[in-house]
Parts: sequence; C-alpha cells; structure tokens
Amino acid sequence: MAAAVDMAVQKKPQSAVWTTVKPFVNGGLAGMGATCVIQPIDMIKVRIQLGDGSAMQVAKSLYAREGLGAFYKGLSAGLLRQATYTTARLGSFRVLTNKATAANDGKPLPLYQKAFCGLTAGAIGACVGSPADLALIRMQADSTLPEAQRRHYKNAFHALTRIGKDEGVLALWKGAGPTVVRAMALNMGMLASYDQSVEVFKAFHFSEIPTVIGASAVSGFFASACSLPFDYVKTQIQKMQPGPDGKYPFSGSLDCAVQTFKKHGPLKFYTGFGTYCVRIAPHVMMTWIFLNQIQKLETRVGL
Repeated sequence: MAAAVDMAVQKKPQSAVWTTVKPFVNGGLAGMGATCVIQPIDMIKVRIQLGDGSAMQVAKSLYAREGLGAFYKGLSAGLLRQATYTTARLGSFRVLTNKATAANDGKPLPLYQKAFCGLTAGAIGACVGSPADLALIRMQADSTLPEAQRRHYKNAFHALTRIGKDEGVLALWKGAGPTVVRAMALNMGMLASYDQSVEVFKAFHFSEIPTVIGASAVSGFFASACSLPFDYVKTQIQKMQPGPDGKYPFSGSLDCAVQTFKKHGPLKFYTGFGTYCVRIAPHVMMTWIFLNQIQKLETRVGL
C-alpha cells in the first residue's frame, strides 16, 4: 500500500510537467503534419511572389526543370519552423486563453480577448521561429537566383549554420520585424475568426466535419487577408541581395512597403492572394484535424 502511494506521489510531478508542455507538443506535431501536406502549395506561393509567373506556370516550370522533388524543397526548414513557431504560438495561445478564462470566472472569452491572445501568441511564436522561417524562404528562393549568387543550402540546419557564420548570429533574425507583425495579424485573423465561426456553425447544428471545414475556410480567408501584405514585405526583405555598390534595395520593412506602394500600388501586396489563401485555409484545416486526432489518441492511451 505504501509502495502504491509512493508511486502515485512520484507520478504527480510528471503529470504536472506533461500538463504544462502538452499544448506545446500537440501544437508542434499538428503544425508539422499539416506542413507535410501543404508544402508544395507553399513552394508555389513563394515563387509567385518572386515573380516567376502564375500558379500554373510555376508548377509546370518547377516540374519540368527540377522534377517532383522541387515541390518539397525546403521541407526540412518548413518542419523546423513548425517545430518552433507553431509549437510556441499554439502552446502560448492555450496558456493565455486558459488564464484569461480563469480570470473571467470560467465564462467563454469575448472575441476581443481571443483576438488579443492570438496577437500575443503570434508574436511569441514568430520570435522563436524567425530563424527557421528565414532558412525556409532562402532555400525556396535559391534556384531563382543567378548561379553565382546561389547559396546551395543542403538542409535547414546547414542554412542556419551558414547564415550564422557568414552574416553573424543576429542575421538569423533578419526580417524578424515584419515576421512578428505578420504572425500577429495572421493569428488574430485565424484564431478569432475560427472560434467565432465554430460557434456559428454549431448554432446551426452542423456536424463536426462541416463545422471544421467551414470554419477553417472562413478562418483561412481572414488570416490571408490580414497577413498577406506583411508576408509579401517579409519575403522581399529576406530574399534581397546587395547590388553592385554593396547596398541593399530596401533599408527596412517600412522602406520596402513605401517603395512597393509608390511603384506598384496597394494591390501589389496581394500578389498571389489566391494561392496564398488556398495554402492558408488547408493548412489551418489540417492543423486542426491533426490536433484533434492527436488529442483523441492521447485520451485513448491515457495521456
């Protein structure tokens, strides 16, 4: 009897630790699973933003020149990004909403509080995941550069090591400003609209699958509309190269936004919106589906 009590006492700290890290682990695994499915669309989106043509033109060109594997170029960086960014943002969001709900006497959170939690979680996740995001963008854009300017990164860890050695450790956070702002906008649009849409679909007595698909589509649209302008600026900053005079084309995110607006107008920030929206909505949907299945599995095995 005493042994059984001792074992129960020994398990409590482990249970407390698991309870704390569980939202982070589940979020990261769900994001990584979704990325494996969405990576080809993300690759096409980046190439469109770099001026390689329409979605169909990019897809045909990629397949003709580099084969099927080209669509998964940068997958290691994408998985690393989810293991950092999504782990941090979904875990932080759950911690923040749990604390806010407790402070609200257990009542459901109003929309503005969910949006604030999403903004905060997005900022935290972006700060953690910015280096992996930089590696992903560079790996995907590398083959579009002239041969002399290509970096030939082998994988995400090779890219991070090279960037750190060649440009300094702080260069790993190049473009972190627009990355954080973009993540805040995306998570506010995604999380707040998703939760609100789920409530509406449930009010009309939709079953689980239509609710998830419908809410994900609404969530993906608002996440795309809120975040694409910041994503466009972030991509331009992260992939820019110094000119013959050694100067970069943009002095920073604000300069990039101003120059783009003056030269091309506001719609330039929504270049590739269709593909971007198609990528965001399925990724949101797949993330929630993976997360739901992970939680069901944990319940079955008693975790």
